[in-house]
Amino acid sequence: MEKLAPENEINTADNNNQFRKIGVPLIDVVDSMDKLRALNPLELPWLADDIRKEIINVVSQNGGHLGPSLGVVELTIALHYVFNTPDDKIIWDVGHQSYAHKILTGRYKQFKTLRKKGGLSGFTKRSESEFDPFGAGHSSTSISAGLGMAAARDIKGEDRNIICVIGDGSMSAGMAFEAMNNAGDMNSKLIVILNDNDMSISPPVGALSTHLSKIISSKPYMSIRNTASEIASFLPKAFGNVAKRTESHARGLVTGGTLFEELGFFYVGPIDGHTFEDMIPVFENIRDNKKNKAFLIHVRTQKGHGYNPAEKSPTAFHGVYKFDVLTGELKNVKGEMPSCTQGFSKIINHLAEQDDKVAAITAAMPSGTGLSKFEESYPDRFFDVGIAEQHAVTFAAGMAAEGIKPFVAIYSSFLQRAYDQIVHDVVLQNLPVRFMIDRAGMVGEDGVTHHGLYDISLLANLHNIVLMAPSSYNEVLNMVRTAYSIDDAPSAVRYPKGCLAYIEPITNEFGEVLPIGKGRMIKSAALQNNPRKADVAILSLGSRLFDALQAAEMLEQDAVSVSVADARFAKPFDKELVAELAMSHRALITVEEGAYGGFGADVSQFLSEEGFLDTGLKFRCLAIKDDFIHHAPVAEQLVKAGLDAESIRNTALTLAKVERVNFASGQNA
Repeated sequence: MEKLAPENEINTADNNNQFRKIGVPLIDVVDSMDKLRALNPLELPWLADDIRKEIINVVSQNGGHLGPSLGVVELTIALHYVFNTPDDKIIWDVGHQSYAHKILTGRYKQFKTLRKKGGLSGFTKRSESEFDPFGAGHSSTSISAGLGMAAARDIKGEDRNIICVIGDGSMSAGMAFEAMNNAGDMNSKLIVILNDNDMSISPPVGALSTHLSKIISSKPYMSIRNTASEIASFLPKAFGNVAKRTESHARGLVTGGTLFEELGFFYVGPIDGHTFEDMIPVFENIRDNKKNKAFLIHVRTQKGHGYNPAEKSPTAFHGVYKFDVLTGELKNVKGEMPSCTQGFSKIINHLAEQDDKVAAITAAMPSGTGLSKFEESYPDRFFDVGIAEQHAVTFAAGMAAEGIKPFVAIYSSFLQRAYDQIVHDVVLQNLPVRFMIDRAGMVGEDGVTHHGLYDISLLANLHNIVLMAPSSYNEVLNMVRTAYSIDDAPSAVRYPKGCLAYIEPITNEFGEVLPIGKGRMIKSAALQNNPRKADVAILSLGSRLFDALQAAEMLEQDAVSVSVADARFAKPFDKELVAELAMSHRALITVEEGAYGGFGADVSQFLSEEGFLDTGLKFRCLAIKDDFIHHAPVAEQLVKAGLDAESIRNTALTLAKVERVNFASGQNA
């Protein structure tokens, strides 16, 4: 490394660090790329320590993705140290490991606002910084995006590096390999950093491997290898093929890169992702290589590196709410009732005990979807397919075609990645796959990339499918049980993150089968002087029932007669119930925690077709407006979306045209 001082001039990193001598943390000094690149490489570990402490402290208060970000601190520093960012572009796959990147790229003073309303996003975001060339929140997109940027660079005749940082788990998605297959066939320089933190590809082979990585990425080796390829092209075909195979297989045996070489990548690694002396020379060699070629640098890291509790429990500390820095004790918030995820877990384990045809499938989220206990109890019927939602759905379709009863548990925002498979492989064949859609609705601090707002719109327009949305924990139990009972059609249950606010007695601890497509009245309007029609009916789907009932209480104080119903089913919805509400009320409001074009749109279409809107019925659909709602507490997101109790009340007042009165003061509000 050119910046390393001669050995006789160096004692220890501490003595070499001028800022440490005067008690100034490097993180307070390095506020630009120029200052970062002016550091001696022996100072970089101190900077890594400062950044790691800042990440731990902020995440302990704000929550966030701790393990992934701690694991790439040194890697992040090395990349920015070597490459000319932001002109050179670093694309972080998923983006949940970008905290050190944010701190280094001018956002250190804002970092305490991470995941807070109006603060920094927990993921990369193009509008946040010029150092974020591509927004992310879902996995396996970086190589495709990077290759597109590389192609754009070549078209414009520019000279810059495009670096994609992708985790080993994200490599299980087909999209990553589609992009790699394309990249290997293009004559364009692209650098892919494989962040391997789980030995899922191959373990490091010690100092020899690191030494070989430095050698094979160097200019002399590259020249020799390219020369050998050129010589082979002039040899008779048999001799040339033997020469190429011998060189390729020799490198594959030494470095473990045969797969990537076959895809057309020049493979380097594995190297230690926590040692600057290993990373910097390799990055410099690749940076300075002008060949139009795809490179893959295999970097080994440790998830949660540098914080003992996260190292010991990488899964628990992958994404956390809050925790005690000193003890590592997690402070996850729990409601009075069990979460929806726990309700699903309880029922599917009970069903599996009763029926050996029940199987569970998830896409790299066994803990998040509540399937960890199922995995322990029924390992032969549990399938974690990796980050491969498309495969998960069609895999389940194949099982259902053979008489197995598969439950596919996937977050709403991830299930949308498999929409074609739901349509083509499940619904068109009317296969009884059961989708358990977790994190449906607002998800709070994770923000726009993880909101589950589109599943109603996407699924309710499909033929045959049964789509349910529980309003309480009791309804979660009932609806999972109902999905199990449906053997002649696909079905889905969508439920939010955490607990549901509406509290009702548990009728059966293992759930009861509901009549398909039937809603229920929760509160009937108290009619005075026996008028022909009540003022307003509120028809809630799923999680908004509690707020609908709160709104009803306030409306009664406003002298508005109001009924509240629980739709239960988005598809097929209860047309008889809707017709009854339309005939007995002057106005009807639907409320759903999803995007426009879902349940309310279907109800509106029905009212129009049946002529109810021609009779003077006033109708409003309360759903997520045509806008993105950024990270904030869920309660605040619901206010912004107009789905809280006060917003429902105001909509009802407008429809009923009843003046809002403050009874306590006798004054108009």
